Amino acid sequence: MLRLGIDIDGTVTDPKTFVPYLKNSFNPSLTYDDMKEYDLTKVLNISEEEFWVWMDNFEPIIYEQAPLATFAREVLTEWEKQHQLYFISARRQHLADITHNWFENNGIFYHHLELIGHHNKLEAIKKNKISIFFEDKHDNACMICEEHKIPVILFNTPYNQEVVPNGVIRVDDWLEAKQWVNQWYSTPVLD
Repeated sequence: MLRLGIDIDGTVTDPKTFVPYLKNSFNPSLTYDDMKEYDLTKVLNISEEEFWVWMDNFEPIIYEQAPLATFAREVLTEWEKQHQLYFISARRQHLADITHNWFENNGIFYHHLELIGHHNKLEAIKKNKISIFFEDKHDNACMICEEHKIPVILFNTPYNQEVVPNGVIRVDDWLEAKQWVNQWYSTPVLD
């Protein structure tokens, strides 16, 4: 049984989730493919302050209504009896009730759910003894792989296309992630 560490936003939730809200608030012509950077202040050409005021207003709504990523429910439901599912997210603690409700409403089981309030997940991964991590943020994926010497499944998005080290495995959806995990689990060797 593996202990799977799983990011939420852009990994379990559809990475396109923010686009309609950003279009409505900032740029009506914005597309998902325009999001070439994780840092939305650069994508939108706004200040950090503007961004966080916007996030404080929209974050609860976005997280409450976020659609699931393709095949996420199917794969995670299959894994809930095979592996331990540890969700570790940069979401802030005041979003805990919304997050728990979202998991319940979407039928996603978890053994552990941790909102750490920042993107540095290294300590949480160490503390929880994670075997494999699932992420959409490029620098997180690289740091986690290099620091903890564990494989990291990186879900392809327009904002994470930089080069990755060995041990960071790119996938397009949860079925590809499942295929890689099943193959690795039968012969666990870090590429």
